[in-house]
Amino acid sequence: MTSISQNLGSAYSEQLPSLGQSLCDILGFFGLKRLYGVGGDFVANLINALDGPLQVLPSSNEMHAGFSACAQAELTGLGACLTTYTVGSLPCVSAAALARTEGLPVIFLSGAPGEQEIHGHALHHMVHPASGWHTDLNAALNAFKALGIKAERLQGQRHQGQPNVAAARFFELVCEAVQTRQPVYIEVPRDLVKQPTQSLRLPANLAELNAMTRLDLEGAGLIADDICSRLVRAKYPLVYLGERLRMNGALLQRIVHFCQRLGLPYATSWFAKGMVDESHPLCQGAYNGVFSQCRGQGYIEEKADYVLEFGTAIYDSDTNNAFGSGTHAIDKHTNKTLLKGTARWELDLQAVMDALDKANLPVRNLSPAGQRDAALSDTPEETASVGYANLAGAINQFQRGNGQDFILVPEVGNALFAAFALEARASSVGRSFLANPWYAAMGTSLPYARAIADELNAIGSPQPILLITGDGGFNFQSNELINLQKQNANLIILYMRNNIFHLGKCGDAPIYACNDERFDVAKLIAAYGGQYHLCQSVTGLYAALEQGVKGGLHLIEVPTSTAPEQQSPIAIKLNTYISAKNGSPEAMVAWDRLCSSRPPQPQ
Repeated sequence: MTSISQNLGSAYSEQLPSLGQSLCDILGFFGLKRLYGVGGDFVANLINALDGPLQVLPSSNEMHAGFSACAQAELTGLGACLTTYTVGSLPCVSAAALARTEGLPVIFLSGAPGEQEIHGHALHHMVHPASGWHTDLNAALNAFKALGIKAERLQGQRHQGQPNVAAARFFELVCEAVQTRQPVYIEVPRDLVKQPTQSLRLPANLAELNAMTRLDLEGAGLIADDICSRLVRAKYPLVYLGERLRMNGALLQRIVHFCQRLGLPYATSWFAKGMVDESHPLCQGAYNGVFSQCRGQGYIEEKADYVLEFGTAIYDSDTNNAFGSGTHAIDKHTNKTLLKGTARWELDLQAVMDALDKANLPVRNLSPAGQRDAALSDTPEETASVGYANLAGAINQFQRGNGQDFILVPEVGNALFAAFALEARASSVGRSFLANPWYAAMGTSLPYARAIADELNAIGSPQPILLITGDGGFNFQSNELINLQKQNANLIILYMRNNIFHLGKCGDAPIYACNDERFDVAKLIAAYGGQYHLCQSVTGLYAALEQGVKGGLHLIEVPTSTAPEQQSPIAIKLNTYISAKNGSPEAMVAWDRLCSSRPPQPQ
């Protein structure tokens, strides 16, 4: 048959890149600098092709590679993990579900059997029973598709006289991920990596790519006129910032600057916590109904008479909307404008902001002077033991007193819900609070910390990371410490130890016992080159944090009690709510009492 050279000429044929080269060029065009993954047979050619132009970094397992890629997407706008066929890619499904739920552009890239080695027999990586009558090569593709994720296997040459179009299709799939902020799963047959593929002329930059799909949206001026009239009439307006702005830093900065220029108070949803500096006087913190512990809760629930809501989810999440408890004052506010951002890249919100920035609006100072929530202002007794009840107050005090801003990474569990009372401050990487609010996926904080440490190192920032975890979450993922050791990460692990899964605990079954009294975490952290600190008081916590911010890997063990007075207010409310929903009569009475004590909604 005719070859590419014979059909299209030797000059054209000789300039064709390999698929591996094209993948590097495409990922580099989108700003990707590193991938996280685990090696394997079917992915070996991909590793060799990508390593050099990109950093191909190890993870302790495939699920952690996926979680690190999720954090990378949060920080840089695109994440990627690299695994082998099925036995490597299937463990990434939990991370893929997280990326889909949180709207994160993550490339789940997997090696696959070569097109020339598929002959109808079962390969050792396949999900295939010995009694099966047919082979199934698509188990991983179907698993990712079941999550609603676009999943494809690249295809090679179908005619000897034509180059394959695998690189072009790869570019289209990555565009899909970046422009829709959703993950994609791509399998690459290993025999394609070194084969020539059709050469591409990439856009000059991302701005040019986005301009190719930009729409001119009409009517934004009319919306802005209505907003302006409401802002002028309102005595106590509030701007409420949603989680969809996390991935659009330029638009977020415009909105925050708009608020600060006009003196308008603003708050964020829980899922958006950490995307603004909460120490600014106009910032009211992260609000979530009865579960809130933010400085502006009184202003939001008792005074705000107009709400301008930007970039919240189209379909409300129970977690982000006070767990569907009906106590979220902004949800029920009768005078508000909802700007959800229904166009790609929030172009509709940008159009409205273009008009608002030109409007002649009065400048006023509506910062609720002196209004601070107890968790943000009360200084814990220095001789008191540390528990979830005073943890946020102690860390907030340390940040203010030492002029030290942490990047906060709480693990799912009591640590996460206590952390919502922390003051998320300025950050070198644009985010100061990175958590996994889709809290069915426990075990993300150490993989998240890895990605944050890599990004801090890339920009030369010494800002410390403070990871807060219970022993249950820590034991899920402690094997990732090996990679933090290898990267010489500056990380403080605040290890809150009570030896049980306490959040949502509704009985005494052995399943809640997540640890053993004999477990010696001091020896564990020493094995990974870290320093151990035992914290017996608030003063001891301050001393350990002062050592931790000097650099290196530190673990601070904090023995904690499960007594109600030692729990954070948010966790107490959440446990009461969970027990009430599970039918506990005592919890139902306590929950009704808690909700009936709420202040009335302003009209």
